[in-house]
Amino acid sequence: MSRLTYLGKRLLMSLPVIWLGTTMTWFIIFMGPIDPAARLLSEGQVRNSAEYTAAQQQLGLDQPPLQHYVEWMGNLLTFDLGQTWLLYQGSNVNALILDFLPRTLWLGFWSVLIAICIGVPLGFYAGMNSNTGADYAASLGGIVWRAMPNFWLAIMLLAVLGSSAAIIGIDYQNFIIPLDSLTGSPDMSQIGTVDGFLAATKKVLPAAIVLGSASMGNEMRIGRTAVLEVRNEDYIDFARAQGVSDRLIVWKHILRNALVPLVPIITSEAFLLIGGSVLVETVFSINGIGWLFYQAAIQGDLPLVGTLMYIFILMIVSINLIQDILYTIIDPRVGLEGN
Repeated sequence: MSRLTYLGKRLLMSLPVIWLGTTMTWFIIFMGPIDPAARLLSEGQVRNSAEYTAAQQQLGLDQPPLQHYVEWMGNLLTFDLGQTWLLYQGSNVNALILDFLPRTLWLGFWSVLIAICIGVPLGFYAGMNSNTGADYAASLGGIVWRAMPNFWLAIMLLAVLGSSAAIIGIDYQNFIIPLDSLTGSPDMSQIGTVDGFLAATKKVLPAAIVLGSASMGNEMRIGRTAVLEVRNEDYIDFARAQGVSDRLIVWKHILRNALVPLVPIITSEAFLLIGGSVLVETVFSINGIGWLFYQAAIQGDLPLVGTLMYIFILMIVSINLIQDILYTIIDPRVGLEGN
């Protein structure tokens, strides 16, 4: 099959995943042991049958389960997400997501970029210089970095950056673009300007380092192993015997083929970044989707939790599709089976 057919098939296969994920979300929230209507009311209001009945009607829980499920799924598919009940009470959920999501995407973008630009080159360098002092230092550094918990690293990084003027002689808050504080949400409205881009990047950079730290260690370790395996392949020896230059062997054969096993590692780490953003956004006070999900969960706004779960499912499926596209670019054999 052609690459386009392969990607179309993968897209169609993602639809049942979205349906199953949203169905499980609906069942857990609206058919589970916790009553969403009761969570929206105080204890005194729950005892008041009139107010409790009104809350059930507003949530559609007075309908038969199948009818409520079909209506809820239809609203999600058309992105008619309604209004919040407790968190930002009465606010339009679509507007909230459009306001909060760019910050999470900006954080995730820099987290993945930092992990790839540091972890992958270090892994390749260690693999190309195996059993040397540089290899041991890079491998040990990756293991130590991977072992540091995100919450601890976040606190330590905030402490270091807060005292950066005394420690390294450079005040991070006033370096290049002045910041009012180390924590807080980046201003995404001015991202199109140079100063706005630098300020938003600087604001999110400490959180991105923390969020991408675990990925960095994994990618370095897998990258090193992949390079060592490719270096021992017969076609590398054959290319060298044919007089192919070492530079061409490294860039065209070793590094490109070593990228293939890294694609699922990088994309699977992106899944972890989505979950990790809940913790990191809370520590750094970044008002993104992760922070919004955390606030909705602890305040019991279960309808909003279900809506945000749907957004997370769409993000994860999108990452899977990006993985398939990267496969077809890096490995030309993908999608050509059966021709």
